[in-house]
Parts: sequence; C-alpha cells; structure tokens
Amino acid sequence: MRYTTLPNTDIKISEACLGTMTFGNQNTEEEAHSQLDFAIEKGINFIDTAEMYPIGGNEHIFGSTERYIGSWINKIGKTEREKLVIATKIAGPNRGMTYIREPLDFSKKSITEAVELSLKNLQTDYIDLYQMHWPERVMNMFQKRGVQEIDSNWQYNILEILHVFDGLIKEGKIKQIGVSNENPYGVMRFLMESEKHNLPKIATIQNPYSLLNRLYEVGLSEMCMREDVGLLAYSPLGFGFLSGKYLNGMEPNYRMAMFPNFIRYTNENCYKATQLYKELAESNGLSLVEMSLAFVKQQNSVTATIIGATSLKQLEENINAFEVVLSEKILQSINMIQESIPNPAP
Repeated sequence: MRYTTLPNTDIKISEACLGTMTFGNQNTEEEAHSQLDFAIEKGINFIDTAEMYPIGGNEHIFGSTERYIGSWINKIGKTEREKLVIATKIAGPNRGMTYIREPLDFSKKSITEAVELSLKNLQTDYIDLYQMHWPERVMNMFQKRGVQEIDSNWQYNILEILHVFDGLIKEGKIKQIGVSNENPYGVMRFLMESEKHNLPKIATIQNPYSLLNRLYEVGLSEMCMREDVGLLAYSPLGFGFLSGKYLNGMEPNYRMAMFPNFIRYTNENCYKATQLYKELAESNGLSLVEMSLAFVKQQNSVTATIIGATSLKQLEENINAFEVVLSEKILQSINMIQESIPNPAP
C-alpha cells in the first residue's frame, strides 16, 4: 500500500480509503469488523463514513455505520485508533431525512450536534476529517450535468460555517475539514473566505469519479490541483456497475436492484460504455475492476480512492487492484471511449 498526506497537513493516509456505507444494512456488525480488520492488515489506515449511513437508511438503522466502526475502535484500543484517519460527514438538506435532525442545515447548532453525535457513535475523542456531505444550496448533482437556475432561497453562510469549524478545531474535536458533492462555486467561496479571514482551509473534496463519470475534470480538477485541495474519489466502480456483473442482467441481491434510486448508473449509455471498457480491460489481461480502479488511482488530481465492498472477496480484489499500473496505450484507449460516450452516469 502506498501513502500520501491530506493536502496542507502532515496527516498520513493510504491511497486506498475504506468506504463503509454498507455497514448496518448490507453488512452486519461482525462483517463490518472483519472488513475493517482486513483493510488494516492490508495497509489501509483511512476510513470514510457519514452520519447518515448506512445507504438505504431509515430512522431505525440511522447511525449504525458509525456505531459499528465505534465498537471496532473500542475493541482495537486507543493506541491503534491513533494510527488511523477517520473521516465522516454531516448531512445537508434532504427530503425524507428529517429523522436525522430538524432542520438539516449547517447552522452552528446543527454542526455542533452532528459532531457530538458522531464522536459518541465512533467512540473517539476526535475526527480527523469532517466533511459536509452535500451543499445546503440546490445545485447540479446526482444525475444532473449542469446548472440552469440558481437556488434563490439559499442564504450565503460560508463564512459563518468556517467560524464554527474553526471553533471545533480549536476544541480538538475535529482536525481538518472538507466538502463533498460540491461544485466550483462552493470550493471557490470556501477557499476565498478561509484565506481572507485566516480560517481553516478545506483539505479535500469528495466527489464521484470513475470511468463512467469524469465530470470532476470540468472546472473542479484545475481549481483543486492549483489550490491544493485533494480529491477523495468515491464510486470509482460506479456503484458496482464497473464490476461488469450488470452486463449479464439484474439479480435481486445486486445493490442497484436493492436501491433503484441510483438509476444514473443503469441507462443505455452506461451499458454501452461498460461493455467497451470490459473488452479493453480483458484484451490487456486485466479485469474490469482492476482497470477501473487503476485508472482512478493514476489521475494526478486524486489524493485517495474510496473503495467499498459487501464481502471480503470483493474487498480483496479492490485492494489488489491498487498494484496495477495502466500503460499510456491503455489510457489513450480509455480516453477514446470517454470521447465517444462521455460521462454517462453524472
């Protein structure tokens, strides 16, 4: 396993980050602990979660992902916990999630309550990276490629948010901050306010990035590389679509059959592009998973790649893919497919 650091910090992180959104729904507590043990054994020290997890959650299982990680942290002890980098997120406004808190916003009260609950659930004294899961304002994300009108109901509050985070950092409850599912406008404003007022700078942005979704390259990649904001690439396998298994049909136990709201990965162009990527991988002696993860890992803008699995076998395959290096010829062929079927899963 290779390591880097969170930008502008001395926090050492593995290039592979363990995503945990299946813990508490698709994975039991015992299975979650087994995944965590296996990941650490393989050299991963970076774990990403969120207060709203597990995926497909409801008020009955809300927070169970963090609690499963917390019981595991309690088991391994404080000394081992200090070797880890734990990232979590506060949920933004979302219809249907009022069971988390009301209102779902980034006010001082909401952020403070969310941090305290995550600390309790995770059974830790501090959070290494605290992220805003998605912006308060309505914008283009999740199946939308562009902005056609602005959210006139949103009240600008980025400076106030940074002051809240500054206080929590000084209290020792969080170390670094980041954004997620964000666009150039939000990144720019967070950077400007932090520089102007000498407040904490966002270290990372966690956005989708895969062979099926390279929209990050439009606007965000240059900004973040020049401003030293690291990309934590999530869904590098397109919610499992880039395993190739969906090309043979949809089984009831497949993730996208269980969570049909993720339809952005199941349109016709996704099938076409995935078939082409699969043929390219196999013609070069690689699995589609290996090529997909190696592609993301090799991008200059990527600080860490978030991988998740529902079984140890899947997790092992994902981790092993980080040893694969794609040739320039393969990368050129990937770009040719991207040009013919660009970003089918925004």
